[in-house]
This record gives sequence, structure tokens and C-alpha cells, in this order.
Amino acid sequence: MNIERGLLIHPDELSAAWEERLLASRLRRFGLHPVGGGHANLSMQAFIDRRGEYAPRLARLEAAGIAVEHEMHALRWMLPASLFDAHPDWFRMDADGKRNADCNLCPSNGDALDYVSERAAEAARHLPAASHRYHFWTDDGRNSYCSCPSCRGLSPSDQAMLITNAILRGLRHTDPLAKQCYLAYYDTLAAPRKVEPTDGIYLEYAPMNREFDRPLSDADSARNSVQCTALPDLIACFGLRDSLALEYWLDNSMYSRWTKPPKYFEWNRVVTEADLTYYDSLGFAAATTFACYLGPDYETAHGGFPEIGEYLAAN
Repeated sequence: MNIERGLLIHPDELSAAWEERLLASRLRRFGLHPVGGGHANLSMQAFIDRRGEYAPRLARLEAAGIAVEHEMHALRWMLPASLFDAHPDWFRMDADGKRNADCNLCPSNGDALDYVSERAAEAARHLPAASHRYHFWTDDGRNSYCSCPSCRGLSPSDQAMLITNAILRGLRHTDPLAKQCYLAYYDTLAAPRKVEPTDGIYLEYAPMNREFDRPLSDADSARNSVQCTALPDLIACFGLRDSLALEYWLDNSMYSRWTKPPKYFEWNRVVTEADLTYYDSLGFAAATTFACYLGPDYETAHGGFPEIGEYLAAN
């Protein structure tokens, strides 16, 4: 199997135990994911403020050949809601014709995109990536794109593509070799049709609306079949260079319903291996998984999660 595997955890879970596991593993990519949801902008800023605390551990991981990357819903950080009163036209219009500062923006507004580009350059200064791979996602939510007259003819995927291109433009002011992902996820699962990706945009495919107890390629699963249906067009649009599948095989935060204390977690090895084989057959470069809520508090409550060693050793 040629596909590279990785994992993501919350920054506050990066303990000595996690560092030891990673250094002893065959893993070559590792991600930090500030908590998403409605307060993702605050989580991102808290991570930026505290990144210096994590820097020694991250430096040791990178010295060992493990690429450290940062993955997060970043749009509300890049375009703060506090700008709404001064620039309501920068923000999305809902189906009722009302402007909203809740999430995302109006991607037909060039000034809004320019502002996002400037903030993306700032984000890259705070959260550099030696791999030059960046994962600054649009806001986390469904039905959260713009319905103004200029955007109405653009699908959520086309709107996300405009935003993603603007983010990459800004990143390259800080890191000329920067590459930025297009996150195919929920409303943006389909490939964009009217807006082309800038050179340097790569595919990150996150089929969250799947059945997690069945392989993604299981043709008898209607939900999984829908998720897979998008893949040929996504691959045709973005190619497979740097392509990444973002999965939930070890995501105890989801299985705990994003509420602590974390629940006891049972890993479905069969689904994980079947999915890895499927992604490898498609030619994906890498597959990674959330592995949140398996940190120190999980160890306290449940005595650790030794199965993680099996996942880490397999790459």
C-alpha cells in the first residue's frame, strides 16, 4: 500500500505521551486541529496565542521527519464578525435577503476576498508549515453560503473555491511555496463547476456524512455511495497531487458527541483498513484521521488507548 497515513489531535492533547508515541511511530504527518464549531475563531486565536508552549514538542517531531501541519475552520478568524457594522456587504446574504455575520462571506465582493487574503498571510506567519501544506478551511456549517444576486448562480463549492483561491493568494505573500487545500465536505462535497482552482490548490476530501461502521466503498450503503459519487469529479478537478482524505476512524470527539469526559472508544480496524485500501486504489497521496479525545483525560478515565500503537506502526 502506497498511501501515507496521518492523524490530527486537539492542541491541548499534545502531551508527553503523544510525543513519545509519535516519535516511536512510522508516521510522517501529524496535524493539530483547534476545536471547530461556532467558536472556531476563538479556538484558532487561542492556539496562536499558545503555540509557543507547543513549539519544543513540535520542533522535536519535525526534527524526526514528521511534518507538522495545522487544520482548522479559519474563515471567521480571517473575516471577524466585528467588521459587519462597517462592511455588511462583505458578509453573506441568506435566502431571505438578510446579511449575516455568522459564517463565511460574500465571495462576489472583491474587498472581502482581499481582506481574507491579508489575514491568510498573517495566519501563515503565526502557523507556518515546513511542508508548505496549509489547511485553512471555510466556516463549519451547512447552508452557510451566500444567496445575494451576484452569488446566487454559484454553488457552495464554487463559492468555496473563490474563497480558497483568495486564501492561497495571501498565503503566498508569506510562504511563496504555499499550497492550500480545498475541503470537500458537506455542502462543498461536489466539485466546483464555474470557478477553477488556482495552481497550488489540492484536494482534501472529508466524507463526514457517511456511515462510519461500514467501509466507504460499501455499495450497499446508500449514504456512502453518495459520498463516493463525488470523487470522480473532484479528482478530475483537482488531480491527485498532494490529495488527502480526512477521516474519522479514531475520532473519539465525534463519538463522544463533542462533550467531555470522553467516552470509551472502540476502533473499527476493518473499516479503517478497507478505507485505506480504497483510497490507495484511487491514487490518494495520503489519508489522515481525527484522533481527538484520546489524550490525558481519556487515559485517566479509561486507562489509555493502546490500539493507537497499531495504527501508528502500520504506516
